[in-house]
Amino acid sequence: MPHATTRDDVRIYFEEAGQGTPIIFLHEFAADYTNWEPQMRYFSRGHRCITYSARGYTPSDVPDGEVYGFEHFYTDALAVLDHLGIERAHLVGLSMGAYSSLQIGLNAPQRALSMTLAGVGSGSELENLEAWSKQCRANAEQFETLGSSEVAKVTREAPSRIPFLVKDPRGHADFYAALARHDSKGSANTMRGFQGGRPSIYTLTEAIRNTATPALIICGDEDDPCIGASLFLKKHLPAAGLAMFPKSGHVLNLEEPTLFNESVERFVTLVEAGRWPVRDPRSVAHG
Repeated sequence: MPHATTRDDVRIYFEEAGQGTPIIFLHEFAADYTNWEPQMRYFSRGHRCITYSARGYTPSDVPDGEVYGFEHFYTDALAVLDHLGIERAHLVGLSMGAYSSLQIGLNAPQRALSMTLAGVGSGSELENLEAWSKQCRANAEQFETLGSSEVAKVTREAPSRIPFLVKDPRGHADFYAALARHDSKGSANTMRGFQGGRPSIYTLTEAIRNTATPALIICGDEDDPCIGASLFLKKHLPAAGLAMFPKSGHVLNLEEPTLFNESVERFVTLVEAGRWPVRDPRSVAHG
């Protein structure tokens, strides 16, 4: 099985397909490398596409200890690119993966041709940070005591997941059947370390303003926890565009695969043509 090894000796499982300019897909908390299959099949027709499971998600390693911080997750993506000899790639991330993509844009912008930030920013509200962290710790304990199968039964009815259920009950069922098979220890560690410990997007304003990497922000209009953060990133990322998917929740690449693929393809095409510039200051309203 193909693996990349991180700087702290964690093995990261990946798959790749296609040829051309690289695109790497970064999954969300409730997903793994398999959830990008509709995108791998579509984009590999014209690009070299890579999908991988983050640490804590089999068949990648599930290490012990406090090695699940946000720094570990975005540098793991870079470790996969390093292993494959890829200097720069388009980053396509959902939720946790979108946050990691943003961190690459902030900390290693030379590695990012572009970044697609879908369903990004839940838990970032400054007034609710303590409650969010407390909830993440409680969720981690549930994974440890009840197991992934029982937690999946609760998670599948979270408000931002309901639009997926309404549109595509079969796809929704498949998604949560996969979550039920996740490694409980890995999920608990990720929930506690990454989800509960990452800095709020709203505390990164200055760094975000200085990041000129082309960005596409995608948000479902019924994904309430991500709407504010998406608007914030649109305002402060110099070369950002915002796409709002109507009647959509959090799992955008599976809930609306055709719309997602078309949106990302148009974005990537414009970036590669040099036609996704920073915002023209004349377009900014004052007063």
